[in-house]
Amino acid sequence: MHDPVLVIHGGAWAIPDDMVEAHLNGVRNAMAAGWRVLERGGLALDAVEEAVVIMEDDETFDAGRGSFLNRDGKVQLDALIMDGATLRAGGVGCVERLRNPVRAARKILSDSPHVYFVAEGAERFAAEHGIPLCRNEDLIIPREVERLREFQARTADAKVDLFAPTISHDTVGAVALDGDGNIAAATSTGGTLNKAPGRLGDSSLIGCGCYADNQTAAASTTGWGEPIMKLVLAKWAADRVATGSLPEWVAAEAINYLKDRVDGHGGMILLDARGRFGIAHNTPRMAWALKTSKHESYGIVREN
Repeated sequence: MHDPVLVIHGGAWAIPDDMVEAHLNGVRNAMAAGWRVLERGGLALDAVEEAVVIMEDDETFDAGRGSFLNRDGKVQLDALIMDGATLRAGGVGCVERLRNPVRAARKILSDSPHVYFVAEGAERFAAEHGIPLCRNEDLIIPREVERLREFQARTADAKVDLFAPTISHDTVGAVALDGDGNIAAATSTGGTLNKAPGRLGDSSLIGCGCYADNQTAAASTTGWGEPIMKLVLAKWAADRVATGSLPEWVAAEAINYLKDRVDGHGGMILLDARGRFGIAHNTPRMAWALKTSKHESYGIVREN
């Protein structure tokens, strides 16, 4: 038997002081949900799913209800989940009527020969497999309506950096190691504020924002999606763990590579099948939580 490990992230950006406690509560709640699965001998795959569901239901984060609105004022959600034991994965993109896209992603992993469904096809698959659909309006909250209105008013008068770290990147994710020695990862997001309808970021793309392989590592990223996609950053990091590098070093190396190669910003959590982990970012803050059988910690990591 292996000692279980669970690592959570709740977004890497310039989290304002008045939002710190909400982020800490969110990642703590997610950690508790995922750990309940692991402590009773459950699968890493189940643990990351349950942890991410908690954050999708928490309006603090850019995932599920409360997500950023796209240019047309709609919520469009992406998610991926991956099993390191089998390399099976499930992903959804641009869904508008799912409260918990990670649930649909998990159904794809377990019940479909395919890996990825998008838009109406993903929603149809979910409904056919017992996942209820909602109205898009049910995912929209007043805070985000106002945020979009203010952002669009500013961009009408001057050039605004859509991907600046001061603009929230509250993508959520989890990686876990279970008692059987298997690892898994999950990532979920509402994407970027004022994004073009149909835009996909890194979060739901296998190897970019999410990856898991027992022979290497499990990774979940957060931040500016386009640069992360160009580097296939989650797989890039996992491959370096396979060469013998510690996840702690690799996570930091990956985020440095993101900045140096494509001037990107974001964060990463990384975990191998030996229970070694890394947490890194190049934004002012990142919400995170960690739990093992002997240790529990959480925080808003500050850049040195």
